[in-house]
Amino acid sequence: MPIVVQKYGGSSVASTERIMNVARRIVATYDAGNSVCAVISARGDTTDELLAMAHEITPRPPVRELDMLLSAGERISCALLAMAIYTLGREAVSFTGSQAGIVTDTTHTKAQIVGISPQRVEEALAGGKITLVAGFQGVSTSKDVTTLGRGGSDTTAVALAHALGAGVCEIYSDVDGVYTANPAIVAGARKLHTVSYDEMLEMAASGAQVLALRSVEYARRYNVVIHSRSSFSDAEGTWVKEEDASMEQAVVSGVTYTTDEAKVTVRGVPDQPGVAADVFSALADAHVNVDMIIQNVGEQGYSDISCTVPIDDLPSAREALDRVVAELGAKGYTADDTMAKMSLIGAGMRTHPGVAALMFRTLADRGINLEMISTSPIKISCVISKDRVEEAVRALHDAFGLESTAVNHERADRGVWHD
Repeated sequence: MPIVVQKYGGSSVASTERIMNVARRIVATYDAGNSVCAVISARGDTTDELLAMAHEITPRPPVRELDMLLSAGERISCALLAMAIYTLGREAVSFTGSQAGIVTDTTHTKAQIVGISPQRVEEALAGGKITLVAGFQGVSTSKDVTTLGRGGSDTTAVALAHALGAGVCEIYSDVDGVYTANPAIVAGARKLHTVSYDEMLEMAASGAQVLALRSVEYARRYNVVIHSRSSFSDAEGTWVKEEDASMEQAVVSGVTYTTDEAKVTVRGVPDQPGVAADVFSALADAHVNVDMIIQNVGEQGYSDISCTVPIDDLPSAREALDRVVAELGAKGYTADDTMAKMSLIGAGMRTHPGVAALMFRTLADRGINLEMISTSPIKISCVISKDRVEEAVRALHDAFGLESTAVNHERADRGVWHD
């Protein structure tokens, strides 16, 4: 039988009623003649609640024990869902990440998958059983329980889809696909039928929370097709796959934003070779992910280096910068968590001039100041004040005509969009 890998997010299993809904969906897929492997997230806000409990005990929980604690949420969901499937007359077996053969490196709370050997899952599928795998977790090469970080269940599902040879990885959540903007703030946001891996990577990295960044990276590396769908509807969602000619026609596919990043500026560093390497090596050693980077032109032998980091990584970033600032003899550093990053994304931007001009003009007309700017062939990102980001997203969505069904504009010249 063909193998179908599905992933259900926390909102999909937040209550016993929703668990039964997921069980019925899985059984329907099984009864349609498929072998089913479902990856399950922790119920509702379970992970956040466990994390809050840990921080009530200590502001800096030992990361090994934190992983041991947080991995419990997915195991609970799996066991309950297996019981629900049994009540529907089908046999299911649940596995932890380690039992499913997911091996990671030794980095706690942000582990990377280094190998997967799903023999027990394959044996259960061959025996006609529905298999359920706890997402977000694995076992390290040193035999410790590890977690994969936020969105880790998506990564678990894509990795299993590749390892099991599934034709598609269905990612179920409380949204029915990928939109041109967040529908919660843009009433006219439109669901996209197909998105390329590159576009989805940029969207995920820039704030779109439909799919986890690392899961899309894994899917692109191994050419795993993702179908992003709603667990509360049978409607077709958004397909994420290799780019084809039809995708290139859309100049701009969407506008994304995130308010979960902080702008960090190291002031007065010596303007000499190797200094930037020292700064970012210190952040890397602290497992801090860095996104946008700007270094000012040096004056009187000194310059400033700015970057954005996830707000969750800010405590670790501060510890690293405290050390490196002293070592370099820099004048200090600042951290601003009142910033937001917004991005304009589209595969067609590679060959269409004027996109940046229209973006910057649209924001300037509303008096929105740009703190930082970065670009890639298919993305333009800006750091702006957090309290203006929703206004900016709506303005850009309107300026580029993303609400309409025809977004295959031919060109943008001198900041004026032409159909």
